[in-house]
Amino acid sequence: MLPKLISSLIATKKKPTGLSSLFAVLALVALPWTSFSICAEELDRIVAIVEQDVVMQSELDEQTDRVKFQMQQQATRMPPNAVLERQVMERLVLEKIQLQYAEQIKIEVGDDVLKLAIMDMAKQNNLNLEQFKEVLASENYEFDVFAEQIRQEIIISKLRKTEVDNKVRVRETEIDNYLRNESNTAELQEYRISHILISVPSEADNKQIQKAREKTEEALGLIETGEDFGEVAISVSDGQQALEGGDLGWRKGSQVPGLFADSISALKVGENSGIITNASGFHIIQLTDKRNLEEFMIPQYKTRHILISPNELLPMAQVANRISNLKKRFDLEGDDNFAQIARTNSDDRTSALQGGDLGWVSEGEMVPEFEEIMTAID
Repeated sequence: MLPKLISSLIATKKKPTGLSSLFAVLALVALPWTSFSICAEELDRIVAIVEQDVVMQSELDEQTDRVKFQMQQQATRMPPNAVLERQVMERLVLEKIQLQYAEQIKIEVGDDVLKLAIMDMAKQNNLNLEQFKEVLASENYEFDVFAEQIRQEIIISKLRKTEVDNKVRVRETEIDNYLRNESNTAELQEYRISHILISVPSEADNKQIQKAREKTEEALGLIETGEDFGEVAISVSDGQQALEGGDLGWRKGSQVPGLFADSISALKVGENSGIITNASGFHIIQLTDKRNLEEFMIPQYKTRHILISPNELLPMAQVANRISNLKKRFDLEGDDNFAQIARTNSDDRTSALQGGDLGWVSEGEMVPEFEEIMTAID
């Protein structure tokens, strides 16, 4: 049965692989949009220029307020306001750079894909779309603004995945051989790592280097006397994950930066590395947790699809006919031509550029109608 919103022609190959993460989406927090009372003589101002874009003071203020609210909800000690604003500013600038680059390489998220993502968020909260909109409205959160934030999160996630995929090409036979090789069982261990970076400018003099080292030693001293690693990271770290308490998430051994690899393997959960030095500055890492990945092995599906979306010129009845004709063409021309059919016909332009390839997908990542077909194909 065709889904109500989209029709997809999918080709799937099943293979057991390690646990993969869903794309990151904005957490829904009960923080009302602040109505800033600005006097007539007070104007919003530019606080940073990022290539063709800018960061406005109001944007910085709103994002800082959200981060403060999240910290309050998590009972996290607040760093000084100047430190927090610097961290938020760095994140805003990085996101704008990523979005500009994504636009340059034509990474887009269409309205249909966005709507499905939001519907999935609503479903996870046991709400339908209208109820989800009502919850947002009750918190004075404009749906269009929320949706645009979700779109940007998905774009950035796609960009990161694209950059990784462009650098990593592994044949399936190599995966099979790897999994059969008992000498690689250590690679089935994952580590959750937290990180503090005190950066040093590339042309720093001895005085600047010494100042950075002293700051790192002070941070390490706080941690070793019982201060929470995450709170120290929020206060002092220059790393991209500073606002998350330095949390780098779960990583397999091969995904741990070489600088940290030896230290991590020797640490027990809760221990820190002491100070690690390289050209970018001074680092402290903590092993937050570790687990045997073998316990988390789940099925994944190598999936391609062709998306045909209904619109004013193409009603659902014609969508069904078109997808049926494409299926017949695929049956006649064979698997080798699926990529070309996707490139010239799919409305999901991001995957169309990859011949319809969605990569490896875990159960629960796709909408139910798509997943039902995906998991049924041998």
